[in-house]
Amino acid sequence: MKRRDFLKNTIPPVAATAINGIPINTMGMESPLIQALMGMSTDTDHVLVLVQMNGGNDGLNMVIPIDTYGAYQAARSNIAIPQNNILSLTGINKTGLHPAMTGIQKLFNDGKATVVQAVGYPQPNFSHFRATDIWMSASNSNQFVNSGWLGRYLEQEFPGFPIGYPTSNMPDPLGIQIGSVTSLAFQGPAVSMGISMTDPNNFYNLINGVQDPAPSTPAGFELSYIRTVARQTQQYADVIKAAALRVTQQVTYPTGNSLADQLKIVARLIKGGLKTRVYMVSIGGFDTHAGQVQADTTTGSHAVLLQRVSDAIKAFMDDCKFLGIHRRVLGMTFSEFGRRIKSNSSTGTDHGAAAPCILFGEYVNPGVVGNNPDIPASATVNDNVPFQYDFRSIYASILEKWFCVDNATLQTVLLRNFQSLPVVKSNSCNSAYPDLEDNLIIKNFPNPFVNSTSITFKTEGGHTSIMIIDTLGRVIQTLVDQEYATAGQHTITFNAERYATGVYYARLQNGAVQQVRAMLKVK
Repeated sequence: MKRRDFLKNTIPPVAATAINGIPINTMGMESPLIQALMGMSTDTDHVLVLVQMNGGNDGLNMVIPIDTYGAYQAARSNIAIPQNNILSLTGINKTGLHPAMTGIQKLFNDGKATVVQAVGYPQPNFSHFRATDIWMSASNSNQFVNSGWLGRYLEQEFPGFPIGYPTSNMPDPLGIQIGSVTSLAFQGPAVSMGISMTDPNNFYNLINGVQDPAPSTPAGFELSYIRTVARQTQQYADVIKAAALRVTQQVTYPTGNSLADQLKIVARLIKGGLKTRVYMVSIGGFDTHAGQVQADTTTGSHAVLLQRVSDAIKAFMDDCKFLGIHRRVLGMTFSEFGRRIKSNSSTGTDHGAAAPCILFGEYVNPGVVGNNPDIPASATVNDNVPFQYDFRSIYASILEKWFCVDNATLQTVLLRNFQSLPVVKSNSCNSAYPDLEDNLIIKNFPNPFVNSTSITFKTEGGHTSIMIIDTLGRVIQTLVDQEYATAGQHTITFNAERYATGVYYARLQNGAVQQVRAMLKVK
């Protein structure tokens, strides 16, 4: 059976309810995410696992620049990780990991993880709530969208959901979120496209037949009645329970780690046979304005969080291997924003712009995509990491290379066209990425400059853009945004008379390749 036909008959309608005391919310059926999957004729059992790091992760202390360590240490002398403690990455001499991330280091060195540097978007928003909505909806920062990128994808794959679902071919939820209420990411144009389990403990109550006690009051009796009705009408409860009960043995996960608890459930449900396509898990605490480190800067609240993320993902990947599902799984970490380049006086960092993402799985292209962020010699508390890669380019790459979504559907799901990145191996969906990195150059002269500077760049042809970004991470000018018929070298002038003195960044994007050039305007 073709995957299109298989998915067409799979998704059941779910009402907001509770199963054995487990809060369950539906992830809607009319989401474009589902339609995107539906439009594919490729047979696939691929699964995407999203790991949300709530609060705004300090990317510079997670993925540490070694080649510019002096500037990094000068900008954050009170929180910088000592150079001799940075974890090395096989084949990479310019970049390393926080010393707490030995699990991710092992995955990277085994070719099962990749780092994408400086992921963000133009005109970044520094509000937790709004920035999270932007990541979940895949909207521009000045655009308000009521549906999510996953919801739109699933709606494309399963048009008409929930009408007619569940079916014998797809009796399972389209998406499952564990440890949180259902995210905007799963919201389709009309309904939510999945379900959420707000507490991992409730999952075990479900599969063990344990129900949270209702109080012996009139309200409690009403609650018991509502639960009974919910169980009769909730068609996902039994399939989730059945899938979980098929798995009786897993590897040991770290204790006292909420993310590990969530990922253990995900592995169990995948192995148990659920056809669910997307899972989302989360861990909070990354809003590290103060006390990010202790006197030993390798320790502290941020180190604890990074270790939990790293250990949980490593245990999950080991479990997937043990369960024989490792070739089906692709994962990705993300946070709503990064932190500033310069640390504050409270041994912390403030809300910033771009930050790295980590992808993991058997089919990632291992390595580091992009360059270490440029760090000004005299960084101020307002300096931000400029984005090299738009976060929606990662979404586009996953949808195209992992879920085999065609270009026309991609633009419907992601609301416009975004570059594809070499983060997933080409053989996972029979396509290839050109590697243009060695052939692209962007530079400017003079540098430093007073009023204007000439930017010289080389393109391999096709769509090419050059954006000027300030230290707040905002795109202040787009100098080039056009198609080039052939490869070649070009020069354009950046007139900065109306701008203040300071550091600016010229960002070149050509196909799957980008480079960022730091420029200094002086008096």
